[in-house]
Amino acid sequence: MFLLKYLECRVKYNDYLTENLMHSLTNKHNSCPRSILITGCSSGIGLCVAEGLAARGYRVFATARRAEDVQKLQGRGLESLPLDLADSVSIRQTMQEVLRCSGGRLDALFNNGAYGQPGAVEDLRREVLREQFETNLFGTLELTNLVIPVMRAQGHGRIVMNSSILGFAAMPFRGAYNASKFALEGLTDTLRLELTGSGIFVSLIEPGPIESRFRANAYAAYQRNIDAEHSVHREKYLAMVRRLEKPGPAAPFTLPPQAVLEKVIHALESRRPKARYPVTVPTHLFAFLKRILPQRAMDWALLKASGDGKR
Repeated sequence: MFLLKYLECRVKYNDYLTENLMHSLTNKHNSCPRSILITGCSSGIGLCVAEGLAARGYRVFATARRAEDVQKLQGRGLESLPLDLADSVSIRQTMQEVLRCSGGRLDALFNNGAYGQPGAVEDLRREVLREQFETNLFGTLELTNLVIPVMRAQGHGRIVMNSSILGFAAMPFRGAYNASKFALEGLTDTLRLELTGSGIFVSLIEPGPIESRFRANAYAAYQRNIDAEHSVHREKYLAMVRRLEKPGPAAPFTLPPQAVLEKVIHALESRRPKARYPVTVPTHLFAFLKRILPQRAMDWALLKASGDGKR
């Protein structure tokens, strides 16, 4: 009983300290907007979050890999820079430019840039898997490690990682993407623990199906890297291609990217941001099922949900 009372008092005291810290930071920086760097802003979640936060008063550095996408973002009134997560030089140059523009401050980072590489695990060549990790994990880690010293020096910051339902619930024919997101979640959980007490908060967003160009980009990666004609999975690939080519939402419970924006805002502005923010019904459902089902039953549920690659 005494221990419970002590813990309750400690939580209230920590809340008090956090609230006063956030209040002092707000007063200290009220002459300039909060700044955030966002990766993968060419469309979908990244574009929605960039525009949503800009409308909310943030100074948004919206990045994209291709020059034409950077120009489009600038045409929409966003402060945009090129950033290729698979290129260390690009990462360093963009980070230097952001700090030059912001006067050495950066309040938040939203690691959103990623793509999906479809294909059965046995059809993934080593270089294909490496390419998936270069963008989805290694580049994200490199950028984050450049941002952390800046946030440590200023005494505060928010780092938000965009993961996926596939970061904790693997589905067939998505092995490269599953692996990259599982790894991202492991690194993020570790980082959150290591930054305890630093004033830097780390959160994961875990979307399920969201309206975006994700399927179109995944289809392009599939065509580039998977030899379906000579695969034992040829017939299943044909069904998968029909899903990737289907116009409009291809999965039930698909939500617009604004659903992710709402979670990002909470992660950036809450006194006590959550470690994880599930988005969409499937994410909530499979997070629950993973806690209660034995592995055999969970495998059956995942195979049914994926249609063995058809969904």
